[in-house]
Amino acid sequence: MKLSELAALTAAHIDEGSGDVEISGAAGLDDARGGDVSFLANPRYTSKVNTTQASAIYLSEDAPIERDIPVLRAKNPYLAYTRALRLFHPEPQFVSSVHESAVIDSSAEVAENVWIGAGVVIGPSCRIAEGVRLYPNVTIYENVTIGKDSSIHSGTVIRERSQIGERVVIYNNVVVGCDGFGYAKDEQKSWLKIPQTGRVVIEDDVEIGAGTTIDRASVGESRIGRGTKIDNLVQIGHSCTIGEDSLLCAQVGLAGSSHIGSRVILAGQAGVAGHLTIGDDVVLTAKSATSHDVPAGKMISGIPAFDNRDWLRSTAAFRRLGEMQRRLRELEKKLEALVGNKSGGEPPS
Repeated sequence: MKLSELAALTAAHIDEGSGDVEISGAAGLDDARGGDVSFLANPRYTSKVNTTQASAIYLSEDAPIERDIPVLRAKNPYLAYTRALRLFHPEPQFVSSVHESAVIDSSAEVAENVWIGAGVVIGPSCRIAEGVRLYPNVTIYENVTIGKDSSIHSGTVIRERSQIGERVVIYNNVVVGCDGFGYAKDEQKSWLKIPQTGRVVIEDDVEIGAGTTIDRASVGESRIGRGTKIDNLVQIGHSCTIGEDSLLCAQVGLAGSSHIGSRVILAGQAGVAGHLTIGDDVVLTAKSATSHDVPAGKMISGIPAFDNRDWLRSTAAFRRLGEMQRRLRELEKKLEALVGNKSGGEPPS
């Protein structure tokens, strides 16, 4: 497509002229070739603008440019580039089909316009809306609802009573709605399993990465809010709630009854103890863990996690502990010398 058309479709404008340049793809600065559009969002990579083979580049409204290359100006170059990628790599065309090896219970309600792959199992009283894709070997237990245009990838298991919204994407080998980890100790100090009678609700436009598990509630529900994105290998315990548009990165762990607000970012391997409330817009940095509630808007770090700025100062001081210890010993010697002089004793040799 013409550069001028691409600019209109990605909320950008051409710096000057060059609207007739043909663009056929999108790629990063290092990988781009002739016909591609690229982008610069991080000033650290500014030098790569001079070496990229891209035919055009997205820049911020005020970013300088020294090279003669067609420029598309955007408030958010990365967002504009993402829109370009989506234009050049649209979702595969949907063709309804049900594989002959799929097993669908007679009581299930399955729309006509669906794609169901080999080895899929759909249990009793399920409702599958139009536009749903169930890839091979997906297993759907009883009383599950899956909303329009959702995609469930191979190996995933959706357990009983779970409710999946519209346009949800669940990647390979996810388990939604498995039993929560709940036990009570009996008189003989043995663990007695607590029945997990609740369900999981996944709201619209959620994405769930491969290998993630989301436990159903012991009573009530575990709920993932609209637009939240969950990375691979995340563990979400029973009775947890997550607000809208939050990000949970790889290997995050939420203990039971954790309540996470909206637009929260839990970075890789972050952990949240049970029965805690994490406010809106909180950032918990990588490998951090909190055992207390976190007010809205905070960025916290460490184990146990505390304010990120205090944590940065603390880690900086930790690196200097050896030098601080040496100086402390020197000061102690000087203090002993001063005390000895004042008391009439001989100063140390």
